[in-house]
Amino acid sequence: MSVIDGTLGRLQHFYRSGPLPCPYISGRVERKLFTRLNGGDAKALNTTLSQAGFRRSHDIVYRPVCPGCRACVPVRIPVARFAPGRSMRRAWAANPDLSRRSVLPVGTDEQFALFLRYQRHRHGDSDMARMSRADYGSMIEEGSGSAALIEFRDPAGALRAAALVDVLEDGLSAVYSFYDPDVPERSLGTYVILALVEEARQNGLDHVYLGYWIAQSHKMAYKARFQPLEALTDNGWTTLDPAG
Repeated sequence: MSVIDGTLGRLQHFYRSGPLPCPYISGRVERKLFTRLNGGDAKALNTTLSQAGFRRSHDIVYRPVCPGCRACVPVRIPVARFAPGRSMRRAWAANPDLSRRSVLPVGTDEQFALFLRYQRHRHGDSDMARMSRADYGSMIEEGSGSAALIEFRDPAGALRAAALVDVLEDGLSAVYSFYDPDVPERSLGTYVILALVEEARQNGLDHVYLGYWIAQSHKMAYKARFQPLEALTDNGWTTLDPAG
């Protein structure tokens, strides 16, 4: 499959994957539409496809096209309208000592050590928990032409969390984040997303793209907490009603 985008000025080829077991909903089959992210217009392409509900992994940009299933709903936070609730305000207040710094998307041993601790604590049965140092470096560095790695450090300089983000023309796309699982009182998962909203606000960007909200998956359903949240539907981006 190919499409011609007049703003990009070149032919973009898309492919469909074969069927695989769905990693989020037991008993369902997953298929993806995907293309490679490369060339001098990669940022514009990534922005256009993110607005159309695609996500990036390495240098691949993909969107589920699963037969008979539309459980994966692309969602994004509208920065200007976002209003954190009480628990989110507590998470923000629990981390006044953390610094936030954007660095080049280059994998380091320090990051990998934290990444492994996070995976083994939170997702011990996943393939990512078995990633090697080289695998981690590829995840961070491949397809990262418009990406940044945001590090969060405590006053002693210890790395507490990190977020790989794509800097799009209209927002930030949260590609992957991980954090120290041994300090639950910090609520770092929530804090990192709040920090991305603040980062986008400071840089005049309108959205933070969070990937897919899946109501039937505990791992993905948490995103509905960040209200108001916009979802991509047949009618474009509209405010998500989690109960609807």
